[in-house]
Amino acid sequence: MMKLGVLTAPFAETPLGEVASWASSAGFEALEIACWPKSSGASRRYAGTSHIDAASTSASQAKEIVASLAEKNLSVSGLGYYPNPLHPDPAHREAVIGHLKKVIVLAANMGVPAVNTFCGGDASKTVDVNWQDALTVWPEIIAHARDHGVKLAFENCPMIFSYDEWPGGHNIAYSPLVWRRILEAWGGDVGMNFDPSHLVWQMIDQARFIREFGPYMLHVHAKDLMIDHDGLYERGILSAGIGWQVPRMPGLGDVDWNGFFSGLYRAGYDGPIIIEHEDRRFEGSDDKVKRGFLLARDVLRPFVK
Repeated sequence: MMKLGVLTAPFAETPLGEVASWASSAGFEALEIACWPKSSGASRRYAGTSHIDAASTSASQAKEIVASLAEKNLSVSGLGYYPNPLHPDPAHREAVIGHLKKVIVLAANMGVPAVNTFCGGDASKTVDVNWQDALTVWPEIIAHARDHGVKLAFENCPMIFSYDEWPGGHNIAYSPLVWRRILEAWGGDVGMNFDPSHLVWQMIDQARFIREFGPYMLHVHAKDLMIDHDGLYERGILSAGIGWQVPRMPGLGDVDWNGFFSGLYRAGYDGPIIIEHEDRRFEGSDDKVKRGFLLARDVLRPFVK
């Protein structure tokens, strides 16, 4: 059966146990646990949270974490680490791939079936050139995951939110064209972490997308997006969403949630629905973040059975 849960990334300063206690008390059933490296440096917005340190958590500690969450009636939908494994800087690429491999081992030790991540991309290269890089970089990582009994779930996010990511984005796994390539190359080991918000501003038909790729969805994010039509008027589509794609909590944007769930059920998806919080209207304090999650919970709960 479907389970409704939250991605823990917005609670960067709150220990996992406290996040879990709140989530359980609020009626959530699952957590996607943010597993960035332990670091005190600046990080991308909604990135950098390390609720479990994959570099230092032993196999026995991993099992203890799962048991403690189970006592709160929470399961782990996946471990989340969303870097850029196709980054143009070789040292950066090596570092993030090294940590991704540690997250994969952690997932195996926890008995968690999926690690959610990005395929990556160099914004200065075309999609086709990036794809050739992916064919070189990813087989070793995929083999590592396969050896540990873990599947990789790429999110369909272009990663174009700021001008350092423009024009090509930092993740090429966003379009049907690329997803067909991914599934042809690695379909037994790689699936999709589906986020409907990224279809809205790309003008990709949601119903058709779910019909085609629903059978390959391993994990699902519930995030909404509103198109700011004044911003679109000012900047045009060649800005690739910058200035007019506005992340919102589910129910406050342009995603068709009736059609979303109808499509998922028809496609046979029966996995986790994890709320991803990137709504600036519900930021600034833990109470505001929690309020956003609760609003999303009440919008989505009637569909999640």
